[in-house]
Amino acid sequence: MKVEAECAACIINRGVAEATEATTNPALRFRAMVELLRLLSKEFKPTAVPADLGTKRDRLIKRITGNNDPYKRSKRISNEKAMKLLPYARKIVEEGYTQQDRFKRACLCAIVGNVMEFDIPGHKFTFSSLRKLFRNAGKDMVIDDTNKIYELAKKANTILYLTDNAGEIVFDTLLVEQLKSMGATVIVGVKGGPILNDAILEDADVSGMSKIADKVITTGTDAVGLAPKEFSKEILDVYDSVDMVFAKGMGYAETLTEYKLKKPHTLLFRTKCNPVANFFGVSRGKNVAKLML
Repeated sequence: MKVEAECAACIINRGVAEATEATTNPALRFRAMVELLRLLSKEFKPTAVPADLGTKRDRLIKRITGNNDPYKRSKRISNEKAMKLLPYARKIVEEGYTQQDRFKRACLCAIVGNVMEFDIPGHKFTFSSLRKLFRNAGKDMVIDDTNKIYELAKKANTILYLTDNAGEIVFDTLLVEQLKSMGATVIVGVKGGPILNDAILEDADVSGMSKIADKVITTGTDAVGLAPKEFSKEILDVYDSVDMVFAKGMGYAETLTEYKLKKPHTLLFRTKCNPVANFFGVSRGKNVAKLML
């Protein structure tokens, strides 16, 4: 997926928000924005991928401010709030009569968790609204390939599950549990370093994912989405060897659509911005479970 004109405003807006979180020093915030504008003047082209520009922006801000994890506090709060809501989401999944129904419900809960992201222009969420989003998840589903995904997952021996945000990873545990109950070995991949509010190893531990997944590994990098040139050999070997990949969030959707895929990939995300919604031909603020073959 390539950038749209609107992506420029988003990159700058998130840059301001991140710089504000990263430091109280106004001079450093100003310098970060000057450098970001210089970056965009060189890199913002019709061939650019939004997630790649996001990675470069975040690295720039971390370097200038000296703060390697601007969203650390927000991630902690997200995990805490999500853990309190987990029993509610688990009940929704367990109310499914069949394995397939429970799988679909777990997919929906995992997608709803993807709303837990900060500083996207026009995207707002409150932790108090999550219960309603869980209840309306099916109504908000605009691309629903869960039946096809279920049939493929049922036959898969090994699955790589790539996570997105902190807080969200708590609800991912429900889907990983379902995949394991279907007989698959599930390896979960978190980011190799802080980037936005994405989950890292610490979040895998806090969420309980480390105990539920067969194995948790990192991407070996702080890049947004799929970045094969930066990924560690460990996760590339896993990626090449598994039967199927589940990828959470818009970052993976933006990057995986740039590659010719050699195995089934499931994209699970909320359309939190117009460019992503436009690319997939749907409305903003909707749920997507897209199978890519």
